[in-house]
Amino acid sequence: MSNLKRISTLTALLGLTVSSASAGDAQLSAQSIIVNPSQPELNVQVWTNRDASGTGNPVYQIGERISVGVKTNADAYIYLFNVNADGNIDLFFPNRYEASNYVQAGTRVFPAGGANYGLSVGGPNGQDKLLAVASTTELSLDDIATFEGQQNFATVSVQGQDGLAQALSVVVNPLPDNAWVTDTAFFRVGNTVQTPQPQPTPAAQIQPGQRQDGSFDGAMVDAYSRLKGDESLGQATTYAAAWGDGWWQKFNGIGAYGDAALLHANGSSRSYSVHGRLLARYLSLAQAENGATRPPSRLGWAAGDEKVIPQNLYGTTGLYGFFQNGALYDSQKYGTFWLTGPVLKSYQGLGGSGSFLGFPTRDQFMQNGVWAADFEGGSIRTVNGVPRIYRK
Repeated sequence: MSNLKRISTLTALLGLTVSSASAGDAQLSAQSIIVNPSQPELNVQVWTNRDASGTGNPVYQIGERISVGVKTNADAYIYLFNVNADGNIDLFFPNRYEASNYVQAGTRVFPAGGANYGLSVGGPNGQDKLLAVASTTELSLDDIATFEGQQNFATVSVQGQDGLAQALSVVVNPLPDNAWVTDTAFFRVGNTVQTPQPQPTPAAQIQPGQRQDGSFDGAMVDAYSRLKGDESLGQATTYAAAWGDGWWQKFNGIGAYGDAALLHANGSSRSYSVHGRLLARYLSLAQAENGATRPPSRLGWAAGDEKVIPQNLYGTTGLYGFFQNGALYDSQKYGTFWLTGPVLKSYQGLGGSGSFLGFPTRDQFMQNGVWAADFEGGSIRTVNGVPRIYRK
């Protein structure tokens, strides 16, 4: 057995272990890397063996085997990239173990049974993104990746998601509008969800908003009073500590509220609370995106206090958390899911969870390169750049 040296496959990710046996220019996206805005008939889907839906964020440990599934609705040239947590990139298909990257319509798994190579997770821990590109014409990737000497996998010369997006946009923009399409899937390496690390707790009781140097965050002090913190937040378990471009402080919570935190963004005169499952999901998103060194960009800082949502027409109750860039909706029945952008605006304009749509039943997701969301009573799909609402 020979190992490809950290061709970070699937960016070392994979650590590829090799075993013998234009409606406009391409759009760059933080979530999807690169998107064809013309919504061509050509379609591609990508997923990993632990999430056949391609919409989740499954966890793999370093050294574990992984396989990648791809489905197209037409014969096409397929290119599979991985951007791993440290920004290294691999192009793991095409490779020299495969005769061609021209794939017939239908489903294909990499590596296929009997293939002369395998894929295993190589690290580092963090968030990885898979990108599948399907094209009706063969792409010239000479400025992105090259096969050197006897290497069976190409060496990628660009670094980071933004670098890959910019390089690919140069390649695909000259193509006809309907000639290419992309899809992304996510997975995490390592499953430890860390939280921001305020200073350790001293023997004396910490006060709301108190920093380790003895100063106080006034917005947190005000929030604790506004929220009747002794009834909803409980006792502070950490000092108020810097987190990203703001401050956070953790509390032990009260009863059903669960663990709690006060969040205060720099420049804001107010601090807001996040509790229980909403807090756990918020921190897990931050961990997956940036190692929990700052708030997750898809949500940003809390921009309002949590709201209890009364029983809707489906008999579902839950919680709603509002953030700078999006929202979290939580229900015991379905779980805790995020929405953002035009999809969220359309959903809230209809009445949110109190409307016929009800609660989200999954995170907002990409479908054919555009945003979509599913709910108890219907769905939202983006059509020609505009969110459309559908009943079940």
